[in-house]
Amino acid sequence: MKQVLQQPRTGEILVLDVPAPQLVRGCVLVRIAASLVSVGTERASAEFASKNLLQKAQARPDLVREVIGKVRRDGLLSAVEAVRSRLDQPLALGYSSAGTVVGVGEDVTDIRIGDRVACAGAGYAVHAEVACVPRLLVAKLPEPSNVTFDEAAFTTLGSVALHGIRTADVGVGDIVAVIGLGLLGQLTVQMLKSCGCHVLGMDIIPDRAELASRLGADATAVAPAEFHDLCYERSRGAGVDAVLITAETHSSGPVNLAAEIARDRAIVVAVGMVGMDIERRLYYEKELDFRISRSYGPGRYDAAYEKKGRDYPIGYVRWTETRNMEAFLGLLSDGKLDLESLITHRFPIDRAHGAYDLITKRTAEPFLGVLITYPEQPDDGRILKLVEKRRADDRASGEKQVSIGLLGAGSFAVSTLLPAIKRVKGVELVGVCNATGVRSRGAAEKFGFQYCTTDEGEILSNSNISTVLIATRHHLHARQAVAALSAGKHVFCEKPLCLSEEELADIVRSYARPTTARQPFLMLGFNRRFAPMARRMKTFLLEVKEPLAMHYRVNAGYLPQEHWVNDPDQGGGRILGEVCHFVDFLLFLASSLPVEVQASSLANPGQYSGDNVVVSLRFANGSQGTIAYLANGDKSFSKERAEVFGGGAVAVLEDFRHLELVRHGKKQTMHARWRQDKGHRGECEALAAAIRTGQAVPIPFDQIVGATLATLCIQKSLASGRSISVDVAAFVDSALNSPSDE
Repeated sequence: MKQVLQQPRTGEILVLDVPAPQLVRGCVLVRIAASLVSVGTERASAEFASKNLLQKAQARPDLVREVIGKVRRDGLLSAVEAVRSRLDQPLALGYSSAGTVVGVGEDVTDIRIGDRVACAGAGYAVHAEVACVPRLLVAKLPEPSNVTFDEAAFTTLGSVALHGIRTADVGVGDIVAVIGLGLLGQLTVQMLKSCGCHVLGMDIIPDRAELASRLGADATAVAPAEFHDLCYERSRGAGVDAVLITAETHSSGPVNLAAEIARDRAIVVAVGMVGMDIERRLYYEKELDFRISRSYGPGRYDAAYEKKGRDYPIGYVRWTETRNMEAFLGLLSDGKLDLESLITHRFPIDRAHGAYDLITKRTAEPFLGVLITYPEQPDDGRILKLVEKRRADDRASGEKQVSIGLLGAGSFAVSTLLPAIKRVKGVELVGVCNATGVRSRGAAEKFGFQYCTTDEGEILSNSNISTVLIATRHHLHARQAVAALSAGKHVFCEKPLCLSEEELADIVRSYARPTTARQPFLMLGFNRRFAPMARRMKTFLLEVKEPLAMHYRVNAGYLPQEHWVNDPDQGGGRILGEVCHFVDFLLFLASSLPVEVQASSLANPGQYSGDNVVVSLRFANGSQGTIAYLANGDKSFSKERAEVFGGGAVAVLEDFRHLELVRHGKKQTMHARWRQDKGHRGECEALAAAIRTGQAVPIPFDQIVGATLATLCIQKSLASGRSISVDVAAFVDSALNSPSDE
């Protein structure tokens, strides 16, 4: 299918063929008929992307601070690579569209295939022939409906205007001023009139003021002074009851003009993107109520609402963003709004570049409502071949072949994992799968995969793929690992391996009892043990013939509670998602499996997500370790520090950039000045070598199970407040003899 994208490095608009999106739980798949170009949001995005790096830095000093912090922690080259990776990922444009439902995901019960719907949400209601949209960002068109798809494509913007009106608390007879008569302002004027308000509008472009008058405004003006006089004339000298600012400007002029024309104790609502350098005297003397309208209603920016479909009870929240969308469609169905007069341009998706030339004013032509239209029968294929198959003599066979299929092309895979794999000789990148076609194609083109897809079956069933890399979100790891092992594929799974003991038992059974003649490898992404400094540290400690005392401090930094990693259903939390790394590292240094864990957490004032913990581990050989995993520190400080004592020796590893080894009063040091190496390339080379030569998997299976089981037991210990024993052998025996294996 075709989709409109933007290159963040240059601002270039691309119309590319990408695989159709994957239908996921709680969502519907929609064949798009029309989508609205957001003049304000998308123009701002295009203008920012077209800036050079210096101009981008001046516009976003917050991002500059992040980069400087990364340079200090990880080295200049690591920071440069991270920035480049981010700038290379195309951005999906669009947030308001309409079309026909062609697929319904699990848990969606009130939408059917064939329903005509309006769609909302950046990243969901994109400019593409097919879109996958969460249920609560979809509203059905009224039936029987006289609403066209072109009209329904305005629903998101109409909901923004409607929520602004609700925020202003206006009703029949109120005198309301609207500053800014672009698309948002024109919709606001019409809806205010349908509410019985007396509406006054202003825009510095005469044609827009004239259009507002034709569409229902009681009076309009084209200059601030003229508008000031108009408002006082129509309000009999009192000033207007409410002001809705729907302009788009960096100037604070509209905000302060609003104060001048408002009556005593009136309400001013900023709906558009405007400057807010408020003149206090104006607002103070009238005791004005200044409000900011948040997009299109309650539910916006709430991941539980938008992504998980957890609606707000109507008795407590009457007008959510979904219900605002439905109300706007109701106004359209009742003939209360004239949208055809607002549509100035339509562009087929093949010529979508023209829409952006228009809104960025490269084309000197007036515009207002700009639509992108789509063919009635799009190509909604789930796989896109980019290159022909390699020559037969380029492909080894059997165990010698290292041919890769990737599941998940998110930020980590693109910025860290794939660059490391690309540097390994003898590896062939065959196919990449991601839920969204944009990321799938982006990864395929950047790293040279033969094809991209949004159907994981195209990876698991491909006989030319010997090894499956799993870099999806955490809740998918166990299922995909079992599926790949069952298909006879070697598996490299990014941590964590799973989110429960039941899933771990399933993996143990799948690995121990292969369904094919070939015994596949299972490798987990515990990269730190493959870092050059970690290897040197391990060699140094091999001379110690007594138990080790180990401490690993992690300054993890704050992660918002709404981040997907903290979602128990998708990410499992930071203990399972990240602490497993440090459990494995201590296991690696101790050369022994954990037998007991005990964990405690700091009291949570409400800001954190149970991610300030101190863990104690006891290992079978008597070694002991502690992990202090902390989210309450300063990110500018070093992130990781490991200290090991034993046998008259001390080893200290700081952020994988500085290593100190001390014995008999002699100190050895290693220092990486420009780049941090956490072992990602090393783990990929080790796995490739093992597959090619048939040697043992680089991380023994019992250590993979041991580190994973110990991390799961940390969760148990935190919940119970007790120490938890870890018996890897007993767990494996139980899994293999479990009735669920039958």
